[in-house]
Amino acid sequence: MSYKTFTYSMKEGVKNIWRNRMYSLASIGTITASLFLFGILFFIVANFQSVIKSAESSVGITVFFEEGIRQARIDEIGKELAQREEVKSIEFVSGEETWQKYKEEYLSEELVESFGDDNPLADSDSYTVYLHDVESQTSLVEFAQNLEGVRKVNYSESIAKAFSNINSIIAMVSVAIIVILVSVSIFLINSSVTMGVAARKEEISIMKLLGATDKFISGPFVIEGLLVGIIGSVIPLSILYLVYDNLLTYITSKYTSVFNIFSFVDISDIFAFLGPIILIIGIGIGFLGSFITVRRQIRQVEVS
Repeated sequence: MSYKTFTYSMKEGVKNIWRNRMYSLASIGTITASLFLFGILFFIVANFQSVIKSAESSVGITVFFEEGIRQARIDEIGKELAQREEVKSIEFVSGEETWQKYKEEYLSEELVESFGDDNPLADSDSYTVYLHDVESQTSLVEFAQNLEGVRKVNYSESIAKAFSNINSIIAMVSVAIIVILVSVSIFLINSSVTMGVAARKEEISIMKLLGATDKFISGPFVIEGLLVGIIGSVIPLSILYLVYDNLLTYITSKYTSVFNIFSFVDISDIFAFLGPIILIIGIGIGFLGSFITVRRQIRQVEVS
């Protein structure tokens, strides 16, 4: 596309928005509303997944050793586990620590005194291994069970499945909502462009008689769709930024205890990802909605 053609398309694209301002405003409003709802959904999903990740990181497997194992071998097992990419952190728990915790949580003072200096859990040294992702638990368990000197590996398969199911449900619901919102936006842009082509039917026929190509004729309509998409992206991004920033500030000042339970995603982290996504979706909706529609409509214009 030459500079003159691009300039012409830009000017006509802006004029088209004004000519069909009611449909353009409806398209912008729909894209804005759709992307705003998408942003709210993104906030919820991102923070919910952050909570899930925090919960996942607290789920660990416990590796117990065979009786009579040397301390040197225990250290080697710890190094082998720590080198695995699934492992977030590893903690050695001695039999003495286990016994002390057990006494505090489950035994009365009389029972504790009855044991005296004896430690029935003296041979229960273990490693507690925490993972980056609980879904990788199976592979780590299989690896740990095959290590020389390992007697038993305790883990919860049901918890891993529960987290996996939750993540799958979140993904499916998110995709379904996004598809619905995008479809509605494309439908309205389709209506706007269709009205624009219908209003300029005679003009387009004359342009085709004078030898104008379909690309030249469709340029202004595509620019119109792109501008609608850009405007419809910038507005919700600005609103979402203010909403999320004020929400975090309010919760931080009023409900400090909430931050001790839930770890909200930082605004810079969330918008570093959300910003480009919304712009791409908005521009993509505007381009596809106008490009597909204008090509179909122009072909229907008869040259008289």
